[in-house]
Amino acid sequence: MSTGPSAAEALKLSQLPLFPLQTVLFPGGWLPLRIFEVRYLDMIGRCHKAGAPFGVVCLSEGSEVRRIDPNAKAGSEGFAKEVFHPVGVLAQIEALEKPQPGLLMIRCRGLQRFQVVRRSQLPHGLWVADVELLRADTPVAPPEELHPTVEGLQRVLANLKERHTEAPDQLPIQPPYQWDDAGWVANRWAELLPAPAALKQRLMALDNPLLRLELVADVLEKLGLDR
Repeated sequence: MSTGPSAAEALKLSQLPLFPLQTVLFPGGWLPLRIFEVRYLDMIGRCHKAGAPFGVVCLSEGSEVRRIDPNAKAGSEGFAKEVFHPVGVLAQIEALEKPQPGLLMIRCRGLQRFQVVRRSQLPHGLWVADVELLRADTPVAPPEELHPTVEGLQRVLANLKERHTEAPDQLPIQPPYQWDDAGWVANRWAELLPAPAALKQRLMALDNPLLRLELVADVLEKLGLDR
């Protein structure tokens, strides 16, 4: 398994282990996971030991937990179908706990986006893929008309800090804060939005950080959360 890009020119990863979820991880975001399926316990253990990332992809069909399909045809593997979006995000394990045998609690940080080129499922159910890394957002300052969107996120963070004074390291928005980076602001807002995973997936997959922030501002306005 590849341990991730070691230089700027490294653009591809082979046999990257994937974790399909019903949520979207964004670059710079944080994701807590509770691992108990056999197909993921070994994978997460190996990634943690090697300091290697795995890939988080959002499901468009199927469940996070592998399930038996009662309508499966004779001769098939018998499991429900799993379909996921082709654009995902590398996840780096930053904390791992083993509260009991057969259970891992991890906290991951979103790194770089990738595009799945080829995918395959191993006999025990783990997905692996050859992927191409996508270029990171170019830092660009939010335009003046979107400053209220930036200020709104700052207010949200201030409120979260007031409510969770005992565990600031568990807040969904962590430093370094990049208020002058439209892509960073858009990603943090998208993580917090009460919106379907499909919408968040479309936002994450956008290559234009300014457009992403504009669309986030539109969603906030429609939801009445722009005040």
